[in-house]
Amino acid sequence: MRSVPASRLAKLALRQLWRDARSGELRVLFFALVIAVAASTAIGYFGARLNDAMQLRATEFLGADLVLRGSAPAEPEQIEIGRNLQLDHSQVVEFSSVIATDENLQLSSVKAADSNYPLRGTLRSAPAPYEAEQPSQGPGPGEAWAEARLFAALDLSIGDDIEVGNKRLRLTRVLTYEPDRVGDFYSLTPRVLMHLDDLASTGVVQPGSRVRYRELWRGPGEQLAAYERAVRPTLEPNQRLETPKDGNRQIGGALGRAERYLNLASLAAVLLAGVAVALSAARFAARRFDASALLRCLGLSRREALTLYGFQLGYLGLFACAVGALLGWVAQLGLFHLLRELIVNEIPPATLWPALAGMATGLVALAGFALPPLAALGRVPPLRVLRRDMLPVPASSWLVYGTAVAALGVIMWRLSLDLRITLALLGGGLLATVVLGGLLLLTLRGLRQMLSGAALPWRLGLGQLLRHPLAAAGQSLAFGLILLAMALIALLRGELLDTWQDQLPADAPNHFVLNVLPAERDAFAGRIAALSDHAAPLYPVVPGRLVAINGEPVRQQVTKDSQGERAIRRDLSLTWSQDLPADNRLSAGRWWGGEPGELPGVSVEAELAESLQLSLGDRLSFTVGGITRDASVTSLREVNWDSFQPNFYMIFEPGTLRDMPTTYMTSFYLPAGQERELVKLARDFPSATLLQVDALLSQLRSILMQVSIAVEYVLMFVLAAGLAVLFAGLQATLDERIRQGALLRALGAERRLLIRARRTEFGVLGAASGALAALGCELVSALLYRFAFDLQWQPHPWLLTLPLIGAVLVGTAGVLGTRRALNASPLNVLRES
Repeated sequence: MRSVPASRLAKLALRQLWRDARSGELRVLFFALVIAVAASTAIGYFGARLNDAMQLRATEFLGADLVLRGSAPAEPEQIEIGRNLQLDHSQVVEFSSVIATDENLQLSSVKAADSNYPLRGTLRSAPAPYEAEQPSQGPGPGEAWAEARLFAALDLSIGDDIEVGNKRLRLTRVLTYEPDRVGDFYSLTPRVLMHLDDLASTGVVQPGSRVRYRELWRGPGEQLAAYERAVRPTLEPNQRLETPKDGNRQIGGALGRAERYLNLASLAAVLLAGVAVALSAARFAARRFDASALLRCLGLSRREALTLYGFQLGYLGLFACAVGALLGWVAQLGLFHLLRELIVNEIPPATLWPALAGMATGLVALAGFALPPLAALGRVPPLRVLRRDMLPVPASSWLVYGTAVAALGVIMWRLSLDLRITLALLGGGLLATVVLGGLLLLTLRGLRQMLSGAALPWRLGLGQLLRHPLAAAGQSLAFGLILLAMALIALLRGELLDTWQDQLPADAPNHFVLNVLPAERDAFAGRIAALSDHAAPLYPVVPGRLVAINGEPVRQQVTKDSQGERAIRRDLSLTWSQDLPADNRLSAGRWWGGEPGELPGVSVEAELAESLQLSLGDRLSFTVGGITRDASVTSLREVNWDSFQPNFYMIFEPGTLRDMPTTYMTSFYLPAGQERELVKLARDFPSATLLQVDALLSQLRSILMQVSIAVEYVLMFVLAAGLAVLFAGLQATLDERIRQGALLRALGAERRLLIRARRTEFGVLGAASGALAALGCELVSALLYRFAFDLQWQPHPWLLTLPLIGAVLVGTAGVLGTRRALNASPLNVLRES
């Protein structure tokens, strides 16, 4: 027998698909794919562009896209590489110097910058102390800008001259904001900004001077990546490259958590759409058993029949993916329109990659979830044209579940999901499915004895569930998955983000104080208590450097560019405390109070300990004030770096460093409009250094608001995918319901009785699904809190409303989705049967 050419099968598949376009299962399958692709595409576009936009915001804290910093000038070759790549360049030199007037002296932090500075963000200044600030271009040669506290300390006015080394500069404006200065805890003195052209004439920077050189670069991502690849091998030990994520711990953490939230919501939407695809594909195959058997009788081979229906699903999938990609592109434009007040004007343009990736996600979901039902069409026996009870040989369970798991793995890989989040979500969902599915089966079997005295609508409605308990349990789990996904995303928006926002309350510390002298400690604490009700304790600070671990030089135990390597290249702020700080949590070991050991104890921040490969009991050697001090690691701490409280890598046992020169630091919240109180504080305590972090707090809150709106927007895709699953599940049983309804109406049942039976059936099914969703959501959220987000879990009483929500939602959708079973003519249905 001659085989049918693939081209003819392709044409036949297209004609059949056009003829069957109005069938219910194809519509649901089409819209499920459209939703999956639209959600994936929109989130892909939005995630990529939002991440780039937030990265641009974060670059303000570097003043550039990429910074090469070091304690010596960059090599000419390193500069030439960037210029050859046509990157914008600016040079900044920072150092400490005594600022002199005719009457007073003040140690200050001086920044000399060229005319291109800053490459990202905006300098702001004021015409006089505490007047309104304005965007500015920076001082010209012969000019200088200074912070208001330097004006107060030296009793200066605009137009006065100051001396920086051998150079006399005129003060022309008050420096109010440097984009790359926020959160810089090593600028312990008032700030002065001058032009780079005046640096040589000051004579301040000499060989051996303590100076920080920063080469600022700006340009497209490809050129920046090329520059980083070319320069990294040339870095000297005193040089490092900084990017927005590793340049600021709070911004890096915010960006990473925003990306995890969006990808988690995307996975929920795609998974729900995948379930809808599987249900619709199963009905697509079941309704074509007869047609497949007839085609086999007419000479089509098993492979050709499978190819024919594969072409049909392929056409449908490609068309749905194209429509979904277009809708996703439009959706992300709408979302960016909603966020136009929050996001900077410079948003990177959209590319085709998110659309192609979204279409690939849709096709992978179609192949993974629809392949097992499609394979059944090739195994339909030709004898079915005479015997309708003959069904195809069921596919191997490995094929059914293997393709779905493979598709799921590809989708998760495409979304670059965090492994802990993925395992917590899928593991919790699988555990909830097994446990709650078993409980549901037991409950359904127990209902049989309760129906003997029930009303007729209840017996008809629940009888439908009891006749096929496995199918009913599967439907309940499918509907429960819908409610669980929507509840989890709602919880994500309503609680996880709120919990994150609670870490940045309106009264979060916006000022840090360093360099408080021991003799002024009590007086300063009293002044801070009078200024603010939200002040952190005064922590003692001793600068020290880690030099050895267990007697071995520490440089031999760290990898290049790791957190540990960066920590050992500088002095750490060492402190001691009797109590564990409020935003710290012990992850290993014990706090003070145990048996005294040979060495004093030290508690180490957990991430730094991991980078340095430290364990409990290790012996650490520090150089403090020229003296070596040893300590034993007694505990590891997890530190909440987002809290804007004083945090430390090393906390010693009380009394360990009391004999060393000590200063104190703290943080406090001061409402806007009380700047003059800061001036009084600076004048009364001239040795103390005040640092403002309002801009960093504003940046983080802006990111939080963007993520909140994004998650709400994604929730619409999750809701649409859930509705697709709901109607796909109803369509899967529609043929049987039509036959049953026709038989009951032929036996005299009224339409009202059938409607009440449907309401009962789907109401009970929805209530059971809601109960499953509530329990599953609690389980999954507990796993996410514990293993992914590191938050304290607590029960959520509002989830108890899910059974009622499920009963209303599934009950209404069930009656509407099965109305064809009530409207079909009993005579026609019985004739066709």
